[in-house]
Amino acid sequence: MNLKQEIIQHYQQLIQDKIDVLRDMISGLTEDSKNDAKGSAGDKHETALSMMHIEQEKLNYKLKEILLQKTILDQIVVSKLHTKIAIGSLVQVNSMYLFVSTALPKITIDNKTIIALSPESPLGMKLLGNSVGFQFEINGSNFEIKYIE
Repeated sequence: MNLKQEIIQHYQQLIQDKIDVLRDMISGLTEDSKNDAKGSAGDKHETALSMMHIEQEKLNYKLKEILLQKTILDQIVVSKLHTKIAIGSLVQVNSMYLFVSTALPKITIDNKTIIALSPESPLGMKLLGNSVGFQFEINGSNFEIKYIE
């Protein structure tokens, strides 16, 4: 398995774990609200149900965001080699490894730190469409694209 495959597999597992946790939390809130509805009455009951509903909406919004990230990752063709940076490219810039996909936490694989970034991010927009040898500056630091996969 190459580095790009390992990165995608790691991020897919990370996202699936988040999806599972959020679904469990949403299910728990649904169950709590059903149980609360059976034994309560009055203003405190209405406030508790309202708070549970608000929390459920927040969790559903987070779940929707994570499902979108999963969709983006699932559409990446691992075997596709890029000569110009696009979604799904693994890029070495100076000594950093960037994975153009969606904004996800930094990970380390084979002693290499990988930063997953969105193509809509300032750095992502600067990288898209460029190839090996492209040089650019961000916040006073100079960068050069060394490798694209």
